[in-house]
Amino acid sequence: MSASPFSTPVQSNGHSARLAGRKIIVTGAASGIGRTTATLFVAEGAKVTLFDRNTEALRKVADEIPAGFCSVDITNEAEVAKAVEKAASEMDGVDGLINAAGIMSKGLATEVPADDWRRIIEVNLTGTYIVTRSCIPFLQLHDHSTVVNIASAQGLLPNAPGHSAYAASKGGVVNLTRALAAELAPKIRVNSVAPGMVDTPMADGYRANVGNYALKRLAAPQEIAQALLFLTSTDSSYVTGAALAVDGGRSFH
Repeated sequence: MSASPFSTPVQSNGHSARLAGRKIIVTGAASGIGRTTATLFVAEGAKVTLFDRNTEALRKVADEIPAGFCSVDITNEAEVAKAVEKAASEMDGVDGLINAAGIMSKGLATEVPADDWRRIIEVNLTGTYIVTRSCIPFLQLHDHSTVVNIASAQGLLPNAPGHSAYAASKGGVVNLTRALAAELAPKIRVNSVAPGMVDTPMADGYRANVGNYALKRLAAPQEIAQALLFLTSTDSSYVTGAALAVDGGRSFH
């Protein structure tokens, strides 16, 4: 009798091998959520290729995990296309994508120049689109491919002043996710995770602002990575187009 596609063999490292045989690209993988997620995914049995602009940090992470890597600017279509081709060749395909690359901004609408606005949109929203678009031909070759985008609680409920550009970019990611989920079903599932503040360098300057979080603390990067694992694994096989708030209760509190 053949094994169920939902079985989860246990590896010697104590992980459940929920991603055994998977071939996944993780952007923004040199630090923060991206790095933590890539590390978890390798431990869960996946082949992983890391994308980031920070070549030195990226190489260090790739050596530690271990994983393949490509130094790439996600806003550059030609660079992304070349990197995706390389990743697919080295992993013998691509059946998963985590879009974790992003930048933070702070400033009132009257203070943020249009060029800064454009940069936030270009990295957080257009970059997510470019990488996903480049991966689609490879993802379509598999029956159970997944894309998970990092959105933000600010994209679900922009209730704090000084984040108009960032909130707009991440709100765009939420709706891009939904649009792609409709376009790419049933072969490819597309979901997003909307974190609140996470204990990474990107949270510097915001760490004291947890009063509107029900859990009264920042998230650990591992807590976000576990949500990404759920949405990438077969545990979420009937979930697509979702925006999963992993925000300590911020969006309802």
